[in-house]
Amino acid sequence: MITRRGVLIGGSAAALINVGQSSAQTTGPLKEFRMDMDIKRNGSRPSQKGSSEWFTGEVRIDPLFSAPDPARAGAGQVTFEPRARTAWHTHPLGQTLIITAGLGWVQREGGPVEEVRPGDVVWFPPGLRHWHGASPTTAMTHIAIQESVGGKNVDWLEKVSDDQYRK
Repeated sequence: MITRRGVLIGGSAAALINVGQSSAQTTGPLKEFRMDMDIKRNGSRPSQKGSSEWFTGEVRIDPLFSAPDPARAGAGQVTFEPRARTAWHTHPLGQTLIITAGLGWVQREGGPVEEVRPGDVVWFPPGLRHWHGASPTTAMTHIAIQESVGGKNVDWLEKVSDDQYRK
């Protein structure tokens, strides 16, 4: 059970979290973690080029966050130039995409290629084989949110062929 209580440290609010058993239980140790608000300033996390092992075409990845333990969520903003796309892949705990700009395509294995636009939100369940990227003529940007299990948040597979990419 996780219990939380607020504490005041140096004039700023922080949380002290007891991870372990409830106060009603007396067996086992309690572990304490100090946590405070963390602001990631714009420009403090450098953009990265998408690896040619996992992407086709020009892809830029802007890391947004990777939550510290015990949290396991992470997110990045990914921009695909026209025709750029991911390889086929899966996520152990699923993935959410929030389309923020442009026109993109997403596909789950065995399903049709679907068009996505700004404001669309896509959920891929755990283990579902899929890919996503830009349309042939228009770039697309999305925020990708996924959780890690044992430090791993994606399993990369083979690249999406040009024949598979065609709608």
